[in-house]
Amino acid sequence: MLKTAYCGDLRESDEGLDVVLAGWVHRRRDHGALIFIDLRDSRGIIQVVFDPKQAPQAHAVASEARVEYVLQVEGRVRRRRAGTENASLATGAVEVQATSAQILNSAKTPPFYINEDVDVDETLRLRYRYLDLRRQRMHGNIVLRHLVTRKIRGYLAERGFVEIETPVLANPTPEGSRDYLVPSRINPGNFYALPQSPQQFKQLLMVAGFERYFQIARCYRDEDLRADRQPEFSQLDLEMSFAGQEDILQLIEQLYIEIGRELRPDLNIPVPFARLSYEEAMRRFGSDKPDLRYGLELVDLTNAVRGTPFLVFKSATDSGGTVEGIVVPGGAAFSRKEIDALTETVKTYGARGLVSIAYLADPANAGEEQLRSPVLKFLGADHARALGRVAGARAGDLLLIVAGVGGAPAKDAGSSGRVKPALDALRRALAAKLGLADPNTLQFCWILEFPLFEWSDEDERYYSVTHPFTAPLDADREFAADPGAAHSQSHDLTCNGQEIGGGSIRIYQRSLQAEVFRALSLSDEETRERFSHMLEAFEFGAPPHGGIAMGLDRTLALFAQDDDIRNVIAFPKTKSASDPMTGAPLPVDPAQLDELGLRLKDP
Repeated sequence: MLKTAYCGDLRESDEGLDVVLAGWVHRRRDHGALIFIDLRDSRGIIQVVFDPKQAPQAHAVASEARVEYVLQVEGRVRRRRAGTENASLATGAVEVQATSAQILNSAKTPPFYINEDVDVDETLRLRYRYLDLRRQRMHGNIVLRHLVTRKIRGYLAERGFVEIETPVLANPTPEGSRDYLVPSRINPGNFYALPQSPQQFKQLLMVAGFERYFQIARCYRDEDLRADRQPEFSQLDLEMSFAGQEDILQLIEQLYIEIGRELRPDLNIPVPFARLSYEEAMRRFGSDKPDLRYGLELVDLTNAVRGTPFLVFKSATDSGGTVEGIVVPGGAAFSRKEIDALTETVKTYGARGLVSIAYLADPANAGEEQLRSPVLKFLGADHARALGRVAGARAGDLLLIVAGVGGAPAKDAGSSGRVKPALDALRRALAAKLGLADPNTLQFCWILEFPLFEWSDEDERYYSVTHPFTAPLDADREFAADPGAAHSQSHDLTCNGQEIGGGSIRIYQRSLQAEVFRALSLSDEETRERFSHMLEAFEFGAPPHGGIAMGLDRTLALFAQDDDIRNVIAFPKTKSASDPMTGAPLPVDPAQLDELGLRLKDP
């Protein structure tokens, strides 16, 4: 070894110890006679002192060294002089007095600062990802990833789970996001698909008698990317036989509590986790992944506005649409400009506009409030006050209302189906504006009983809301007459407005699975081609089972308090699914395409 100790491990108890260190020059300060170098390795930073009187050779090396040079230093650990300690460093009470040193490698000037946490263009960071990962925050995120995955493996092993790998070359999935396809040279004209999830394999492992399975699985989806999406990602995948939904929820809940307590004890994680049905979450918050760190719940005003002369509300109620709103405590002080900005927010999410009513205290009449609204002359003061009473608005509050007409296609910006997404966006915008969300709180919530199917007007058929192997609620097993009314034994874990993972109790009887395929309008031929192995397996004593898949990257971003999963992945892709460092994806040699029997179309 070229070192006997790590820079970041040295403490006061090591005073007098002779050490050999090796790492990168983090900072260099030349004070004339003395040179100070902050030497960094994978464990942290230590200050090294170079004195020309005591070690002229080492001082000469320090004079030549520059930021990011690779340096080896021999020296003795000593306490810093009183008043010179650095409380921001774990090693800040000690320093190393250098006795000799050598430069192991020089370095060009980096394209961005590594020793400072400054904003850097994302493309530049990814182009030089190996330098980006040297930065303290990024390095810490990757170490946290290791600690979390180690905790997961130990936690599940203690509870009897067996880690099993499933294939990466699999069969295409008929639903969900687009697959990444892999052509087969040996079987010309046929393709594998990279798995979007090990769903079928983990259910087959239950049939195989492995009652508790898990893996840290790599998954692939060819979809448009956002801050919480990557074309390749990792998930904690697990399945349990002879287990009910409550067993799965308790298992995951305790895992996340322990991760927080052991690795981020500074974060607040309210327990037990909240639980909402899908319908309750949509009714109260307009989202199936609501942020529960603050209120601002939706209020249904549809019945309250019936009979009002205001045309916007009348059109909504007469057509079977909805009118809903949010009360903003203290929002009556918002300016016209601020309300206009919120109006643009809801328009972005499909609403036609935003109605505002401010309830102002009247100092001359304590029992009556003054009103301010751009639609007051159309709505009338009596109706405006009545809406405030229904919504629970008080003096000083602001009521913001979105209306949506009924009977319109979902793609119509004025349709009733746009009201809740618009109010969800409004709710998040208000929380950000008012600083309502505590950044040091992780507010987890289980969302239960999703619809089993959703109807597509475009395709004129039903699709699975989760996936086709999800079991219906026991009360909804006879769903053939009205598939749209059925609900599933599903469970999503959300946190601070994000979906972290999801799963369900699975179908394990062939007859029920075949009925679901029929509801999804899958032909007998397509069912046989894609799922015959599953249906056949269910005839050989498949046990009751269920499971969940937790997004590991999203989990890590939460505990790292980072809003972009790219910052917890060592080598991620850009939003265009490319890699600026390696240049991927790249054209391939035409000879390779010929060997696979493929020919490219002109763009």
